[in-house]
Amino acid sequence: MHTITKTEDLAAFCAEAIKRPYVTVDTEFLRERTYYSKLCLVQLAYQDEAGADAVLVDPLAEGLSLEPLYDLFRDAGVVKVFHAARQDLEIFFVDEGVIPAPLFDTQVAAMVCGFGDQVGYETLVRKIAQSSLDKSSRFTDWSRRPLTDAQKTYALADVTHLRDIYEHLSARLDKSGRKKWVTEEMAVLNDPATYQADPDTAWRRVKTRTNSGRFLAIVRELARFREMHAQSRNIPRNRVFKDDALVELASTKPQSEKDLGRSRLLLREARRGDIAEGILTAIKTGVELPNDALPKPDKTREKLQVNPAIADMLRVLLKAKADQEDVAQKLIASSQDLDLLAAGERQVPALKGWRNEVFGRDALRLCNGEIALAVKGTKVIAVDR
Repeated sequence: MHTITKTEDLAAFCAEAIKRPYVTVDTEFLRERTYYSKLCLVQLAYQDEAGADAVLVDPLAEGLSLEPLYDLFRDAGVVKVFHAARQDLEIFFVDEGVIPAPLFDTQVAAMVCGFGDQVGYETLVRKIAQSSLDKSSRFTDWSRRPLTDAQKTYALADVTHLRDIYEHLSARLDKSGRKKWVTEEMAVLNDPATYQADPDTAWRRVKTRTNSGRFLAIVRELARFREMHAQSRNIPRNRVFKDDALVELASTKPQSEKDLGRSRLLLREARRGDIAEGILTAIKTGVELPNDALPKPDKTREKLQVNPAIADMLRVLLKAKADQEDVAQKLIASSQDLDLLAAGERQVPALKGWRNEVFGRDALRLCNGEIALAVKGTKVIAVDR
């Protein structure tokens, strides 16, 4: 179990990996006490006819530069294979502004290949690699050194089995002609906007029951302050104040630290100092905004007249199509997609790309009364009317 702690050793490994068609990648990180993930370990492996190799890279080692790894990530000739890549990619983007490409996510590929919704790595190891994982080290402190042998074994298993999983899924996709489906799905992961937390749009994640423009203006200012404060100090946003406290503040509109002291939900350390000052400033800004600068509530969903019968038929059609194509339902269309279609909306993801081929066209025909659903044996099929 070789652990790389020197830049020259990482460069040597990457120089070999760059000659291979693909490299598998995983990370171990901590995020409980920080806004940004703290990278604690990188696992890498490759395999070809000449042999195989797998290493651990210790980014906490003094003097180690990850630049050779980032050069490998930038090389278009090597496929970078991850499982459930979203958080791993965010780490590399925040650290260096790099998104590994070309990219292959085995979780997405497994959904395309009929392994179910958001299938876990452990399931793929069992079903494809015919092996099992010891998960006892999963929630250990990866920042502590030295790492134990159990931690190293667990970490390496996340990239060594991944080689077999990638080759199996890649072969199935080639045979079915669905590799382009996975490529389409990689667009979101390849988009830098996926990993950029914009303080100006943070308010949209806060669930509220009030659509008053003034109320939403205060929510927006509080959410913006919280995001900027958390980013600047690298602490979790909930350590500043939680969503329920934010909504309470937007409702009560405190004007002084004394008023903040009456909050039921605000953390004690947020009632004074920098956070208290930021809260009061944000509320004042939201209260004083001119009417034409207030955020507009999204009333799209309120205006939708969802026909529940059509929505139910679309769900039956989706299940039938997913079974027929052996693709995870959730990957084809979301519940929101189905409700939008049932309400007459046509700008939905389910009507684009490969989803339209598999489900979208017949979904529209069903909505337009051009086809019906029928039972044939144990299956539901679409029939022309």
